[in-house]
Amino acid sequence: NKEIPLITEDIYHEHTRYCTPDRLARHAGLTPDDDDFASVGQKLATEFDELYVGLVSLETAGFYEGVQDLILNLPSSTSNEGNDGVKVAALTNACVAYAHAVLKINCPVISEGRGGTGIYDKFLSIHGADTVPLPKPQPDGLIQCCEEIKVDPKNCVYIGDSPSDAVAAKAAGMVAIGVLWGSHPLESLQQAPFDYLCKTVDDLSDLLLQR
Repeated sequence: NKEIPLITEDIYHEHTRYCTPDRLARHAGLTPDDDDFASVGQKLATEFDELYVGLVSLETAGFYEGVQDLILNLPSSTSNEGNDGVKVAALTNACVAYAHAVLKINCPVISEGRGGTGIYDKFLSIHGADTVPLPKPQPDGLIQCCEEIKVDPKNCVYIGDSPSDAVAAKAAGMVAIGVLWGSHPLESLQQAPFDYLCKTVDDLSDLLLQR
């Protein structure tokens, strides 16, 4: 057995560029050259995802203040086929079950049984690292989302809080917008190829209105 190294904050942030199996295998002290890299990573990822998704709540995965209103106020399209508004999609390097769980817990229409159209319904395409050919920073997932919502990547913006989000967006031909209320420090985001950085949700809202 390999001795598992201490996972520092810097190591954690550095490894967020990888999908969950790769990230956990690396945290376990393995490298892609090890024969058991893929199998150990997948085993750890399955255990992690079950726990991770099960812990989703408003306390652990609630939207940042203002994000809910921003999404609900978008003149969103209600169909992949239509061109009647902004089309919204979500891509995460976590498993797709986590993405659905987070969006549903932040959607009172679903979580509280309220009537009407909620945030969850705004998302016409939802993917995780386990439902796309390659995870971020590769552009495959973003391109897949674009194909599903029938929008050219050059007409899209991708909003993220990680350097890998910027790399994926630029590789897909999108405008890359970084937000500063995530877990990555300002310096690392400034070094990433973001087109814009937003300090607050209001900054992001104003920027989206300009586009």
